[in-house]
Amino acid sequence: MKKMLFMGLLLGLAVGTGAQTKVIAHRGFWDTSGSVQNSITALQRAQEAGVYGSEFDVLLTSDGVPVVNHDDVLHGLRIEDTPYDQLKDLRLVNGEMLPTLEAYLEQGKKDPSVRLVLEIKPHSTVNREDCAVLAVTGLVAKHGMEAQVEYISFSLNVCRKLKQFVPEAKVAYLEGNLSPEDVKRAGLDGIDYHYSFFTKHPGWVEQAHALGLTVNAWTVNRTEDMQQLIDAGVDFITTDNPLLLKELLNAKKK
Repeated sequence: MKKMLFMGLLLGLAVGTGAQTKVIAHRGFWDTSGSVQNSITALQRAQEAGVYGSEFDVLLTSDGVPVVNHDDVLHGLRIEDTPYDQLKDLRLVNGEMLPTLEAYLEQGKKDPSVRLVLEIKPHSTVNREDCAVLAVTGLVAKHGMEAQVEYISFSLNVCRKLKQFVPEAKVAYLEGNLSPEDVKRAGLDGIDYHYSFFTKHPGWVEQAHALGLTVNAWTVNRTEDMQQLIDAGVDFITTDNPLLLKELLNAKKK
């Protein structure tokens, strides 16, 4: 059934922009020695791997410090409800301290060729989300990295606020519940959906490209799925296996 769905996807899609699909490392390149998701090491490994971009997650502490972590809770402490002083000494599995966004940006700035794909996580209230957007974009501007950072979020409010506060920013929507036309009407720049949505809606890649939107599929780890999405013409693939995806793309060039 899955193969049939993907065949329908491929038959229903144009090649898109014609540009080669680009590699985004999911939460950095973490599936390698000494690394762990959303760590500074994961970003360094992604930079060493020469990917297009490295994706990571940001939450705001109770006192307004953006930190890099996927889950709302770390070592039993809910990040949104906890001041940074109570979080700063917590360690990740690889022994690193919980990274701040500022530290992540400082590492990212060392290799401007790698885009930082910054996901602002949904927060408990609209006000908290607005505060997160202001804090995050303020740090990006402080470091002069506006051209290197792209934004994604499951929160439509976050996406809209990003475009309101930083109109020139590239912003893509993650939730998958909006059509390309809806995302375009919302004033955003791309759809960034789980790859299963492109089997359910075989025309969405072509529609998005026709509207001038970019298309990313996540989180794609199997060779078969990668190849089918490459053939479908998606602009980006987010993966835990960036080296495998690079091999497939290099083979396609030959």
